Amino acid sequence: MKKSLKIVFHLLNLILILLYLYPGSIFGWIIYGDINNQPQITRDFIFSSNHVYAFFLLSVLGFWSYLDDDKFNFVVIYLFALSIILELFHIIIPERNFQFSDLFGNILGVIIPFVLYKIWRKI
Repeated sequence: MKKSLKIVFHLLNLILILLYLYPGSIFGWIIYGDINNQPQITRDFIFSSNHVYAFFLLSVLGFWSYLDDDKFNFVVIYLFALSIILELFHIIIPERNFQFSDLFGNILGVIIPFVLYKIWRKI
């Protein structure tokens, strides 16, 4: 079970990286036929909700996959670094824009499951 969960985590990780580095919106192209139009799941607030959902799902899978593994701390650091680095790449990728609301959404998507994990471990 753990091995298949790790495979899903790494596959989702690869997909997320490809979606982030693609110059435009793949989902916008599929849904609207326009790479400049990004579909929204829910409204944005101070942070980008789509980014929270993506990194929340990735983080939950990563934390769960490496829960009792020596690499757990590495996964936590990796996810925080990934959430920052991928958004910074939007500075140089054509058709993409760096936005602090996206960066905050990425980081929040990692922080929420990490805090829930810490609470769960205390209980």
